[in-house]
Amino acid sequence: MTKTETDKPEYVLGRSWTHRLALIFVRPLANTPITPNHLTFVRLISGLAACYCFATGERELVIMGGWIWVLSAFLDRADGELARVSGKTSSWGHKFDMFCDSAVTSLFFVAGGIGLRHSELGDWAIALGIAGGLGVLAAEYFAEQIDKRNDDPADRAYPGFAGFDFDDVLYLFAAVAWLDWFMPFVVGASIGAPAFALLTLYKWRKLPPLELN
Repeated sequence: MTKTETDKPEYVLGRSWTHRLALIFVRPLANTPITPNHLTFVRLISGLAACYCFATGERELVIMGGWIWVLSAFLDRADGELARVSGKTSSWGHKFDMFCDSAVTSLFFVAGGIGLRHSELGDWAIALGIAGGLGVLAAEYFAEQIDKRNDDPADRAYPGFAGFDFDDVLYLFAAVAWLDWFMPFVVGASIGAPAFALLTLYKWRKLPPLELN
């Protein structure tokens, strides 16, 4: 059966509701000098700013950091949507985006640990934060290797459900800051993140070997 022009969608939406929301904001930017890399850079800077606020341990700054974190997480969606709707995609841009995502997400745990340095955990809080951050970094790397093997969203390392991507959990990190839950979150991540990385590595290793043409 031959497809007509009306059968071709103008644009394939992302899976999550936040992808759809981001598309509304970035569509007007498609024909402007603003590129996806510009948004990725702002995502990186805002993410680092949020982590700085968390690392201070000062309550007012931590709360402010939560709002900045939400902005940074939303820009993580927006840069990809702008790349797709404008056609401004590149392998370098994808690598830059992956670097920023991994760095900011990992630093959330490190910053949280630093912010807890004056708690009863003392300097152990920093070590726990680093352990959580490294676990997240490893898990994201292994998940990316799995995702490279198949572009089908259903076959991703951790597919979403009900209109939400697995990565949408990043928005909930802001609640950790607002509700002052950094201590249980950092302690839990110091164990959970490395375990999650090992699980992702296991899933990667179980994939069948690539067929050579």
